[in-house]
Amino acid sequence: MKKPAALALVLIAALALPALLAGPKDKDYKFEAKEDIRKSFKLADSARPAELLIDNIFGGIDVQAADVATVEVSVRKTIKAVAQDRIAKAKAEVDLKITQKGNTVDFFVDGPFRDEERKRRGARWNDPGYIVVYEFSVKVPRRTRLGIKTVTEGDVTVRGVEGVFDVSNVNGKVTLDGIAGAGEADTVNGDVKAVFTRNPGAACAFTTVNGDVDLSFCDGLAADLRLKSMTGEALSDYAVTSLPAEPVKIEKRDGKTVYGRGGFTGVRVGKGGPEIRCETLNGDILIRKSK
Repeated sequence: MKKPAALALVLIAALALPALLAGPKDKDYKFEAKEDIRKSFKLADSARPAELLIDNIFGGIDVQAADVATVEVSVRKTIKAVAQDRIAKAKAEVDLKITQKGNTVDFFVDGPFRDEERKRRGARWNDPGYIVVYEFSVKVPRRTRLGIKTVTEGDVTVRGVEGVFDVSNVNGKVTLDGIAGAGEADTVNGDVKAVFTRNPGAACAFTTVNGDVDLSFCDGLAADLRLKSMTGEALSDYAVTSLPAEPVKIEKRDGKTVYGRGGFTGVRVGKGGPEIRCETLNGDILIRKSK
């Protein structure tokens, strides 16, 4: 798993896409074309976990785990355009690339909006007079590893998955329900919510800018929580004890030495354990016991 998500990195990601986020909302899309895409993928090695990668731009992602041995994907593709000729242009320029390598199934929405220097992560918006929305609905084996993200026009929902997760949105909610793995989840405008059916055994990070971080754990939680909210409160159903403050960070800036801390409040639940980092700018942090 990569390093815990930092609020600054999420903010940078949002600032890198201002026109992308604003462009579609300012348009009057009077023309539409729809297409349904359905695919089934048999795993190369059923004894190993599957891995699902989705790199979307417009549209939500819904992933549900089940007692299956395949990855089943249904995608609703909707082209929205300001004129009929923009429909044809969208069909020519935007493509859903689908690949499978071993147990990894990879969906990548490609088009002229992609940043060539950061093909897998970046995007830009030059207002072509259309948007292409892909709504993903996926059924996966329970132990599947997830690396999924979208930018706008939808939420990200994961249900019942027990594998490692890396889930990202920008304009929308992130909801993880009935999960049993560990990983990271972040957005910019929306709540981040996770309900665990088994307490995480490794480090986790949950980050938003405008929204709440709302986490529910099972009885017997043992973890070290690092909590940070600029304008809200941090509330816990669990009894906690204080952790030592994070070490002072020292850096050189314009010939001066700058001292600072991460600004996180550290508390321990039970005997302590994996670090669970929660961060929001405008919202509350809620640590709950599952009912």
